[in-house]
Amino acid sequence: MTAELRKRCENKCELCGAGPELIAYELPYSGDNHENEIMVCHTCHEQVVTPAKMDANHWRCLNDSMWSTVPAVQVMAARMLKRLQLESWAQDLTDMLYLEDELQAWVDAEADNAEEESVATLDSNGAVLEAGDNVVIIKDLNVKGTSFVAKRGTAVRNISLTNNPEHIEGRVNGTRIVILTCFVKKS
Repeated sequence: MTAELRKRCENKCELCGAGPELIAYELPYSGDNHENEIMVCHTCHEQVVTPAKMDANHWRCLNDSMWSTVPAVQVMAARMLKRLQLESWAQDLTDMLYLEDELQAWVDAEADNAEEESVATLDSNGAVLEAGDNVVIIKDLNVKGTSFVAKRGTAVRNISLTNNPEHIEGRVNGTRIVILTCFVKKS
């Protein structure tokens, strides 16, 4: 099978175009309807399997790969765009992407399974945080990119969860910021 994949991809990563050292990557949650392997470079592979190592700028290549004629490549591009949904350029690409219903179901299968396997977002005391909860900041925090400090005891209402269980989003002094969960407690 790998020889067929190499021929199909012309010895280039099917996501970013790098080559020639490639790995066959099997898309999880694929069902039986499609060939579910793609050829990827080491950089793409590492970032796909270890989301914590993701470099958003590397994935700007999805602008090209999302238009592939290979269903598995389209699905993987759509999945990566979903992971990068906080990036404005990724949201723009997602808005342009059209997938047949069958392929969209394949994309969504990963999200459905991820919800089942997701790690809970916990505050500093181990209490489970959910979107819409109210929290209190337990330590003075310098807010990057601004000139203010989020003071200890500040209430943050109606928080939002992020893809990272160690981060939440909320408004402090009228500015929407990302806060580490280890510095908040549920109120």
